[in-house]
Amino acid sequence: MLLPRIGPLRSAARQTRIRKTAIAASAAILLFGPTAAVASAQPADPAPNLPADLVAAVTRDLKISPEEYLHRADVAQQVAGFATNAQNQYPEVFGGAWLDDAGKAVVALAQGPKADQARAAAESAGFQVRNVAKSEAALRGEKSAFEQWLDTQPAEVSALVRGAVVDTVNNTIAVRVEKAGLPLPNFIDPARVLVMAPPVAAEPGPPQAGDIAGDAHGALAGGDGFASVAGKTSLRCSLGFNGTDGSGNTVNITAGHCNPNLEAAGTADAAGVYDINGDRLGAQLGVFQKSVLGAQDYSVVRINDQAKDRFANNTVRGPGGGTIAVDGVATPVVGAPVCKSGARTGFSCGVVNAVDQTVQVGERELTQSFSANICALPGDSGGAIVTGTQALGISSASSVADFPICEIPNIIGALTGDAPQLFAQPVSVVLADNPGLEVRTN
Repeated sequence: MLLPRIGPLRSAARQTRIRKTAIAASAAILLFGPTAAVASAQPADPAPNLPADLVAAVTRDLKISPEEYLHRADVAQQVAGFATNAQNQYPEVFGGAWLDDAGKAVVALAQGPKADQARAAAESAGFQVRNVAKSEAALRGEKSAFEQWLDTQPAEVSALVRGAVVDTVNNTIAVRVEKAGLPLPNFIDPARVLVMAPPVAAEPGPPQAGDIAGDAHGALAGGDGFASVAGKTSLRCSLGFNGTDGSGNTVNITAGHCNPNLEAAGTADAAGVYDINGDRLGAQLGVFQKSVLGAQDYSVVRINDQAKDRFANNTVRGPGGGTIAVDGVATPVVGAPVCKSGARTGFSCGVVNAVDQTVQVGERELTQSFSANICALPGDSGGAIVTGTQALGISSASSVADFPICEIPNIIGALTGDAPQLFAQPVSVVLADNPGLEVRTN
């Protein structure tokens, strides 16, 4: 379910077949954690840091006020910081941390050494404490053991496993499978074996028609569309976060699978990145300086000198054409409110429901990813995901990429609770992998 838009829509028969499996896919992932905000806070006047159109998206999709949106995003980063310290200070008892459906921070603790100290630290920070049977370290050990077990299985079994994740909310391991009834090790909770359809990659299409021309115009923000071109292959994707590399060059951080010539990244033959004027290619914006596609999914696009002023901003495209100013980089936390911006489906919001997970996407395994209950479609790939006003992730894959419009899976989700799922590459991981690379925050 890769998200570049690279060809015409599939046949009606294929769309129907995919839709039948998409419900199962989204229903499975939905179980990992909080799925939507349920607070009864009423919409208030626009928060100072949020444009009015973003306020409308938050109140529409999350049913919370803009102040509550910013508050929950802030609390999520507070509990993320606590979790980082707790993993080091209380590894034998720390069981994970998240926001519950009411936006309250929860810290899970198991019995063991320093349990009383860990509880006192969590309560002193204002977090609720939940007693659990297993520490996060023990759960990670089980996930590792499962992956080692999977390596020993015959292909007819291993090929049907779509991924695994430490499900801290339920204090267990969740495994995605393509069909029910697979033989699995006894430490996997049967209630957490989740059936989902295999991700489907988009099909190649012809290069975009039109001349590679056009005058540069207007600032470009995260979520704006672009085309990448290599020979006769072109892809439509979305810009991610504007930034600078270690040498001070202007760059944009987008998805790895948006590069049609991965091997040539950083060379004289690197694929070009172009502005889009309707259905025609506009001015060249830059080239792919680095692309990673496998365990991670990101690209660093080096912006041409003549276009760099268009990227000299720290903004993400909001609804109605406005922008949101990014003022930091965040860590994914289950239960945190998030919003994505994409050239295909625009701006919409949801809640993170799994972090640090492994998911099979085509022939590769995306690791350290997070997911949120947001619809995304081909063309949204590489777009920016924010929590509050901080950079969080890059759109990578979707459970509903074969639907023609988001209204269909969104209606299905409203009726059944089986919300679409957007899988994403954490920006923090990209920055950690590339010393000197920075997201613009002013």
